[in-house]
Amino acid sequence: MVTACALLIVKGVIDAVDGELARIRDKPSHVGRYWDTIADSIGLFAVMCSFAVVLQWTTYVTGLIILAILFQYSLFNYYSIAMRSLSLGDTTSRLDERTKPTAYPWEKQSTVNFFHRIYLLSFSWQDRIIAKLSGKGSESLMFEFTLSSLLGFGFQSLILLILALTEQLDHLPELVLLFNSAVMGAVLLRSRI
Repeated sequence: MVTACALLIVKGVIDAVDGELARIRDKPSHVGRYWDTIADSIGLFAVMCSFAVVLQWTTYVTGLIILAILFQYSLFNYYSIAMRSLSLGDTTSRLDERTKPTAYPWEKQSTVNFFHRIYLLSFSWQDRIIAKLSGKGSESLMFEFTLSSLLGFGFQSLILLILALTEQLDHLPELVLLFNSAVMGAVLLRSRI
């Protein structure tokens, strides 16, 4: 279990680096943007279902945890995109993904269309809920972004590793559900004040 949790941290580092490298190289990708969300969600589902088997969670608890973390992904993504568009003018990721993007010269439009369709069918509902719940936000969005970063998969993977090392993984459902709800509530409330 400790090894599995440590590998989640490695996965988080790799996941964070690929998008940044694309932006640094000035080669962002719509396919990469959509695939990142799809791959993260597949990984989340697999990891949480594995925990459910090992820790004997009910289907209901497992579903709630997956849903809570999916909403966290959307919350972090929302403020990450909003901050990037404020400071860098990056338009690869958008707050509203319902409109099909035009492929960059280094990607195929048919591939962008395929991944865009999967994204819309599977994930855009979360983004729309977060957008409806979010207010205007602070001027720099620093508070919202920083607090929603605490919910990032990397930070939560670190908590998982600590729980595994201290043999306290049985507290994971309460911790994830309460922590995610509290931080998400604080971010959304602050965005409206």
